[in-house]
Amino acid sequence: MSVIVDQDGPVTIVTINRPARRNAVDPATAVALRDAFAAFAADAGARAAILTGSDRHFCAGFDLHAVGTSHYDPEGPGPMGPTRMLLEKPVIAAIEGHAVAGGLELALWCDLRVAAASAIFGVYCRRWGVPLIDGGTVRLPRIVGQGRALDMILTGRPVAAEEAQRIGLADRVVADGEALAAALALAKQIAAFPQICMNSDRLSAYRQWDFDIEGALAHEAHAGVVPLREGAAAGARRFTEGTGRGGSFAAFNGD
Repeated sequence: MSVIVDQDGPVTIVTINRPARRNAVDPATAVALRDAFAAFAADAGARAAILTGSDRHFCAGFDLHAVGTSHYDPEGPGPMGPTRMLLEKPVIAAIEGHAVAGGLELALWCDLRVAAASAIFGVYCRRWGVPLIDGGTVRLPRIVGQGRALDMILTGRPVAAEEAQRIGLADRVVADGEALAAALALAKQIAAFPQICMNSDRLSAYRQWDFDIEGALAHEAHAGVVPLREGAAAGARRFTEGTGRGGSFAAFNGD
């Protein structure tokens, strides 16, 4: 199986399993990834997902051995799998080894990126004349800024985990071999929060790119109606009863 799906409580773990190709994605794997995340989106009991790779590699990009075996449709789904999907629940990338070319684009698709200390990011497809067509030229500038994105896009150079964290590409850097465990702990923390409000705020952060400032503020205001009606009163009551006093997150961390 080129994609393995596991469940750990409210967290779905999706693993690219093509170690002989450093988890490069071929067309069949792309379909399997889309199916896995569509199933996650439809599962009411799954609150967060993790995308990772087997055998200490995240993903080396699109499998160049498969170039020419399928027709690319710019109106269709992304060649790397789920990259043109906007889910309503968060996904965290757990990155060991290389997240390069299309693998970088998969990491950028995720909401957060937890990287091992020796992880490497990069637009390695620059060497082969293969374009970024899975969101790389869109998400990378939005995450790290235009100047840093162009540095990576134009040069294709490797970016180590330490630099990736400094420029905002990696959200957490952990010891080698610990990326999945750290991502799982983070996913469970996120899964413990009131979900309607959190997911509404998350989608508003994505949708604001569609508007000018006035439109974005109006969208945010309207998006907040349902969370206020369905969850805020219960949350406020918990606060008045003592939960979360002094900025404590203990009730959401399993402490």
